[in-house]
Amino acid sequence: MTRTPLPNRWRRYSDWDERPLRLDRFARDDAEHGFAAFRSPSDPSPGVEIAQGRIAAMDGVLAHDFDMIDAFIADHHLDPEIAPEAMAMDSAEVARMLVDMNVPRTELVRLAHGMTPAKLADVVSRLNALEIAFAYSKMRPRERPGNQGHVTNAKDDPLQLAADAAIAVGLGFDEIETTMRVARNSWANAMACVVGSSVGRWGTLFQCSSEEAEELRIGMAGFTSYAETVSVYGTEKSFTDGDDTPWSKAFLVAAYASRGIKARCTSGGGAELLMGFHEAKSLLYLEARCLCLQRGMGVQGTQNGGIDGAPLTATITGGMREMMAENLLAVWLDLECASGNDARATESEIRVGAKIMPYLVAGSDFICSGFGTILSYDNSFNASLFNGEELEDFLVLQRDFEADGGLTPLTETSALELRRRAVDAISAVFEELDLAQPTEAMKTSVVQASGSRETDSFSTGATTRISAEIERRGLTVIDVIRALAKRGFEEEARNLLNLVKLRVSGDYLQTSAIVRDGQVVSAINDPNEYGGPGTGYRLDEARREAISGIRDTLGQNEVLRDQALHKKAEARRIAYLDGGDAEIGRDGNEVVIGISPAFGLQLFRTTGGHNLSEVLACLIRGVEGAGGVARVVRMHHTADTSFLGLSAARMAGSGIGIGLQAKGTAIIHARDRLPHNNLELFSNAPITTLDHYEGLGRNAADYALEREVEPVLVPTKGEALGARFHAQVAIIHAIETSLVDPDRAPEPVAVKFLGTGGEGAA
Repeated sequence: MTRTPLPNRWRRYSDWDERPLRLDRFARDDAEHGFAAFRSPSDPSPGVEIAQGRIAAMDGVLAHDFDMIDAFIADHHLDPEIAPEAMAMDSAEVARMLVDMNVPRTELVRLAHGMTPAKLADVVSRLNALEIAFAYSKMRPRERPGNQGHVTNAKDDPLQLAADAAIAVGLGFDEIETTMRVARNSWANAMACVVGSSVGRWGTLFQCSSEEAEELRIGMAGFTSYAETVSVYGTEKSFTDGDDTPWSKAFLVAAYASRGIKARCTSGGGAELLMGFHEAKSLLYLEARCLCLQRGMGVQGTQNGGIDGAPLTATITGGMREMMAENLLAVWLDLECASGNDARATESEIRVGAKIMPYLVAGSDFICSGFGTILSYDNSFNASLFNGEELEDFLVLQRDFEADGGLTPLTETSALELRRRAVDAISAVFEELDLAQPTEAMKTSVVQASGSRETDSFSTGATTRISAEIERRGLTVIDVIRALAKRGFEEEARNLLNLVKLRVSGDYLQTSAIVRDGQVVSAINDPNEYGGPGTGYRLDEARREAISGIRDTLGQNEVLRDQALHKKAEARRIAYLDGGDAEIGRDGNEVVIGISPAFGLQLFRTTGGHNLSEVLACLIRGVEGAGGVARVVRMHHTADTSFLGLSAARMAGSGIGIGLQAKGTAIIHARDRLPHNNLELFSNAPITTLDHYEGLGRNAADYALEREVEPVLVPTKGEALGARFHAQVAIIHAIETSLVDPDRAPEPVAVKFLGTGGEGAA
């Protein structure tokens, strides 16, 4: 469609207006109002004073003027014995130490314990994005990367939750997290997800994100194994507005740990700006305060990197880099890091891909603190950076860079089996505990559904009644385990029991702990010891093979099998007969069509989906319709398009030839031209139509008859044709070149068309 251009405007801007990027909005730098990523005039200068073994002043504030955040950091984060040494170091020198592979991680962690928030922020602000990613790969606590996924749906439907949880486990997520559209559904959501997460294997930790006291009760009932919604803020007003203090948060973290529940805090740049209590400080400085608080609390780790504030942080100059920097601060302080990448910070898929790459190549305890394993409309946390729609894109990124993002491709058969088993398991639990009676129709609607818009299962109100009953009766995970075992789901019961046993031992309360293959893997027994090339985490061959197993990979066998499907049908359409001896033509109207070695012998269709008999018929019809004479010659000495055409031209009486590869690439050549200086070329076979081929035949005859020619152009729409077809093309060309015999002369072919012969395989 042709748009009427606006006056005095280059139309390209109208094109750009239609891009997803234009849905993003960007903020001007305005430190006074909190819109500063790395530095603000209101940020304090780093400094510390120590008197009688205690912090007397920190970052320009005297102890008697400390707010509660300063006080907590001074008492529980800063080490008075290390602080004089660490604070005296030049920030630029410390920044260089972070990217120096020869400086041990342990030494940098020790120094961080003596640095104030302003000092920590000052150091990392000196690193560019590449340096931050490199430092992150060195400083993250656990060597093996992991990932965390969201499992929610728009109806809070427990059948779908169980099915999607099983898929998340099958994909390799080390943790899964749910939340509710209706807060009262928390107990039903928790039961459904914990049952689904026990299908297929055991060890995936589970969290139900609810109001903090409610979440703790759900955890004490045994349904959850970790928590990360203990929110921490960088300004005192943000804390008091939420009726919280650092001490109350520390108490809550201790309460989780006392029940064997792994705990992380949540913070992230932009939170205070969203709440209106930014104090004109930079995002990075405020987040440095948050992270020092968390280390002082003794919490296992943090979920940071923007989180809910990520879409706001991403509007600010350097915002994406700031989110990387705050993650670096977290791991430098030796906290397990679930490195954000959960909130959808942009509508631009280019920005999405750019945001994930530093984490994917550097690795992280958890690449995402909430990858949307479900479709974006079913994500009750709001859309994640990656959702179910883009999950395969992420799997391919892993393969592209041979980078472990914690996930493994899942076959269609396995996915369906996991969903069916999970739906049956939660249904059995509901029936055994007299909570609900799911029908077969309800279960079937969920198993194959991509999202809740396709299901006919529990309504939100029905789920609320189930949830209320679970809470009223005080049901626990032990009741679920018994129900599973009684109804024949022994493996799931055993898987769930194994996870509950780990809570008793407390082993996964270690730093950066996950459960892999039935074993706790943490920064204790799997420390990140990166020290340069050849050290740190590397894919072993088994993991590399697993990551490579994405859908729709091609090999020569697959291509030949696909081509063979059309062989018999082509035999009913065309016959290639012996055309006698190869001779140079004498007819000045003659155009030779030089076909490639595998044409009609091992290959039968172009990459554009045209039968080779149709393509050849169109070329001949075009040549003859324009008054030329067509002759077909099979070339054995080459499969190259240019040399097919040039060889054909040198055999033609007119000196004009057409070169035609089996994949559909075609060329018009003249005998007196250099090999790659052709007359016309159809290089984009996948989008070349039969009409184009007929037009090419006509033009070849016009060249032979020395008429004026209007070249035939195959229009493109900017498709990434290489990405779509080059693997197939390379395999097809390998088949062609395997038949090349440089010593074998061209072979004239008499072509006989036999009729349509029907479509497809015979």
